[in-house]
Amino acid sequence: MIKEQITYNDFDKVDIRIGTVISVKKNEKARKPSLVVEVDFGSKIGIKQSSAQITHYYNEENLKGKQVIAVCNFPEKNIAGIVSQVLVLGAIDAHGKVTLVHPSQKAENGLPIA
Repeated sequence: MIKEQITYNDFDKVDIRIGTVISVKKNEKARKPSLVVEVDFGSKIGIKQSSAQITHYYNEENLKGKQVIAVCNFPEKNIAGIVSQVLVLGAIDAHGKVTLVHPSQKAENGLPIA
C-alpha cells in the first residue's frame, strides 16, 4: 500500500545524503541485534553515527568502506545508550531483514539525494 501523498515541499525538507561507513561495532545493549555505524558525510557534515538493525546481511567486514544513503536531519535519538544521529536507509522485507540502499557507483561523501 502506498503512503499518503506528499508535496515536493514536504520531500524537500528531508536531507538525504551519501556517506561512507568508516567503523562498525555491535550495539551490545540493544534489545534486537544492531550495529553502531559511523558514517563520513564529508567536510561540511562530518562523521555521524547510527544504531541500525541490519545484522542479517551486514557486519564489520562487509560494511566498512561501503557507501550508504541516510536521512541526516532527524533529531538525535538515544537507542540503547547510543546517540543515533542519522537514519541509514534500507528496504525491509516481510521478515524484518534490511537490504541497505546505496549508490550504484562511488560518489562524493555528503552529496544530497534529490
